[in-house]
Amino acid sequence: MKIIQIINNNVALVKKGGHEVFIVSKGIGFRKKKGQQVSEDEIEKMYILDSYEMLEHFSYLLSKSDSNDILLISRIIENAEEKLGIKVSDYLTLTLLDHLEFLLERAEKNQFIASPLIWDIRRFYPRHFELALESLQMIEKEKNLSIPSDEAASIALHFINFWDNKKSDRLLEMQTLSDIVSIIEKHYTFKIDESSTNFMRFSTHLQYFIQRIIKSELAQSEGNISLLYQQISQLYPEAFKAVQKIKIYIKHQFKADISMNEETYLMMHINRLTERIGKTDEI
Repeated sequence: MKIIQIINNNVALVKKGGHEVFIVSKGIGFRKKKGQQVSEDEIEKMYILDSYEMLEHFSYLLSKSDSNDILLISRIIENAEEKLGIKVSDYLTLTLLDHLEFLLERAEKNQFIASPLIWDIRRFYPRHFELALESLQMIEKEKNLSIPSDEAASIALHFINFWDNKKSDRLLEMQTLSDIVSIIEKHYTFKIDESSTNFMRFSTHLQYFIQRIIKSELAQSEGNISLLYQQISQLYPEAFKAVQKIKIYIKHQFKADISMNEETYLMMHINRLTERIGKTDEI
């Protein structure tokens, strides 16, 4: 296999047959150069993504991520596959790497949120939650951090999404996603590039939120969220206003109320999306 591009110390893009694939090989950035060959016995992991958009997104994430993060995510996924007895899509690497980066961003600011779904996940998906706790411990050890166990709920959702083949009403989900994006665009008075990396990241988080609405799984707020809610509201006033409009839409369409937890998550994700509009050199 011929190396097309060195992404970072441990990852390269290579040509395999008629496809471009990512490979993980520890230290490849030091050992190899573009144009050189790499043999299969040097490869620890290979990722084949099914679209140009995913390939582009993955390449961008890897180029901006810590070179050891992909190895950490690979170990987490290998543990998940072994414990759950399944083979997951390479797309899970992309979503988990994205999740890890956002988690680390929030950890720097001490912005941890008590998940409104933690008790439901523990009750209905105990294996996935335990697996997420193990993943969280791996992240803590690698990054020398102390992270609240509530954060495991969000990681568990990634495993559940790939394990559970039952799908909600896709048409309703897509329409709701479109409506919420429209609300955000009208509030901020700009058009979001839906082919951009920033939007792809945002839409992944929004899809989980919409699925919970459709399944009537929006939980009540935890008692200790109010202070963080107030802080985030003040830090991101435009995101707060946009969420109030989304609340009205959800109430009208689904007769559902968004909890303070859900509002806080939405504000953080909307701010993350909108503050990066036009910025192509950072995520």
